[in-house]
Amino acid sequence: MGTEQGKALLKETFDSVAGAFDCDALRFFRESAERLSATLELCGDEHVLDVATGTGHAALAVARRLTQGQVTGVDFSRGMLAQARKKAAALDTRNVVFLERDMQTLGFPSEHFDAALCAFGIFFADDMYAQLSHITSTVKPGGQIAISEFQENIFYPLANLMFNRLSTYGIKQRLDTWKRLATEEECKKLFEQAGLENIRVDERNMGYYISSAEKWWDVISNAGFRRLVSRLAPDEFERFKREHVHEVDSLKTKDGIWLEVRVLFAVGTKP
Repeated sequence: MGTEQGKALLKETFDSVAGAFDCDALRFFRESAERLSATLELCGDEHVLDVATGTGHAALAVARRLTQGQVTGVDFSRGMLAQARKKAAALDTRNVVFLERDMQTLGFPSEHFDAALCAFGIFFADDMYAQLSHITSTVKPGGQIAISEFQENIFYPLANLMFNRLSTYGIKQRLDTWKRLATEEECKKLFEQAGLENIRVDERNMGYYISSAEKWWDVISNAGFRRLVSRLAPDEFERFKREHVHEVDSLKTKDGIWLEVRVLFAVGTKP
């Protein structure tokens, strides 16, 4: 994400998937946001920052826990922010505001917030230590910072099948950015480097059964994998989709197809 070109491509991807990002196949984003919110010890009157808010899952989850406080959600994708604002309006949630900001240059005063969180966003930064430190700088002493990250075997074996089949089309670059922060040890080390204390890291399986391979295709086309499959030529794209959907559908049981989603939740306190 460090180069301007990389940021532009990432922003374009999220803008393009924003309208379908809250689809049922991707409900782990919503469910893990509830869990991430619960890691923060809140009294109800705090001002909380949600970095890389996306469609606002975590921001809205925190807002529901604040009787007198407020949440500020920031993201650089206008498409995602539009969806977040639409959800907040539909829920009549008035203690949350969504702003267009780059997470690497937040633009808030030091020690402005009582707490901060970031769901599945730190790994996009080339310098994850600098990113977490930047977020930490906006939080008051004694405040908590919480993040969620994918565990390294996310979507196994469905993603592996996808990567392997893509390689037969000459596409071998894997979108495995999340693996830079995919273990309990790596999360704890990063928090320690950022000077945080009272660090806790928990792993939860947020997986579930999906009804068909088409639901897995929703995961591919409405999230980060979209960038990878979009590199296929139109005729290759259709052929790849048929082949991949068929092989994933062969894994279906009487319960459906298991979507493995192990998530790491890390929280620490600013001294």
